[in-house]
Amino acid sequence: MPYHSNTKIFVQNLEVQASIGVHPHEYESTQPIIISVELDMGAMPAPDDDRLAETLDYALVAQIAAEFAQEAHVQLVETLATRIANWALDTDKRVIACTVRIAKPHALINAEFAGVEIHLSRDA
Repeated sequence: MPYHSNTKIFVQNLEVQASIGVHPHEYESTQPIIISVELDMGAMPAPDDDRLAETLDYALVAQIAAEFAQEAHVQLVETLATRIANWALDTDKRVIACTVRIAKPHALINAEFAGVEIHLSRDA
């Protein structure tokens, strides 16, 4: 019986201190944001040699997401999410789609989180 696979690589709920937001007080200090990234690798073959080079390292995904979040002030979470998703699609041709969710825990008084989720995919 043949099997069909679909591989997803993810980093979920990465907490990063970032300078982000449109309000004057958000320019004055950093605040926590929560970043989740899911990479749809499609039918990526299983590693033959059990080596990290045969896949996309989720530690690298976390590192790049944190670097983008910390490199400079960003006004919109949409901008940051798009930068991360574009990096994933541009960096590894095996990535066929990327979903990035960014939540700001202190954005609204009566909500646990507020934020955005974007999904980018390659043209078929």
